[in-house]
Amino acid sequence: MAGLGVTWPSAHALTAAAVMALLGLGAWWLTRRDRTVGRVGRLYPGIRERRSGPWRLRARRVRALLPVELLLLPLGGTAAWLAASPVPALAGAAAVWPVIRLRRRRRAVREREDRQAAVVELCAALAGELRTGATPHQAVEMAVEGLPHGDALDPTALLAAVRLGGSVDGALTLLAESPGAEGARGAAACWRVTSASGAGLAEGLDRVAEGLRAERALRDCVRAELAGPRSTAVLLALLPVFGLALGAALGADPLQVLLHTTSGLVCLLVGAVLEYAGLAWTARIAHAAEGPA
Repeated sequence: MAGLGVTWPSAHALTAAAVMALLGLGAWWLTRRDRTVGRVGRLYPGIRERRSGPWRLRARRVRALLPVELLLLPLGGTAAWLAASPVPALAGAAAVWPVIRLRRRRRAVREREDRQAAVVELCAALAGELRTGATPHQAVEMAVEGLPHGDALDPTALLAAVRLGGSVDGALTLLAESPGAEGARGAAACWRVTSASGAGLAEGLDRVAEGLRAERALRDCVRAELAGPRSTAVLLALLPVFGLALGAALGADPLQVLLHTTSGLVCLLVGAVLEYAGLAWTARIAHAAEGPA
């Protein structure tokens, strides 16, 4: 390696970076594959049934029990072996639970947004069915069956209230207790008012849908405006990594100093704490600007 102008420590660091990049790419590929398989299964349920053999079901259970974030453990172990330091292994083990929580939080946000879209579609579909001459109970059944995002809501209580003569506004209020479906309270209020006074239900549902669309458009606009500051914060957080790579390319071997000296370990710990504090502060500011979801 010396004949090629590359010292052993720098080659060691480059090898560790390459292995970490490959393991990270593998984790990303597994995550994208799970999302693609789930999307195909929702669009074509028959394909899922034909492909769901016993070994596939067992593999799906294993993936559910062993999240993809566990790849951080072998990643950290490999980096620790290449760097001859336990710090990368400890960092990989410590990052598993926060990364799982972050993924679950993002999934909850996606589910909440899907429910918001489903409530808007439900109100609009109800209004459309009522204008075609359907009775309110018929409109509920046809609207629920035709929802593109119907899997985001649980219409069991609503359909039971319609078919068994229960309280439809009570079922809508119960539906509004799910995160993201709070707009169903407006539909419940419209149903309650129209059943008591005989006022137009379609017009009220249209106004509820328009109000929910306006709230969603405002939220999307704020999120788009915050995309730039968030990207800048992430880029600034990654600058130390580029600094380490530049130092290794110049032959300074910063990993040796950070991982094998007392002062380097102290600097690494303080830098990690400051990085986390900066990202958490930026995320808190962005969430406060977006307002309650």
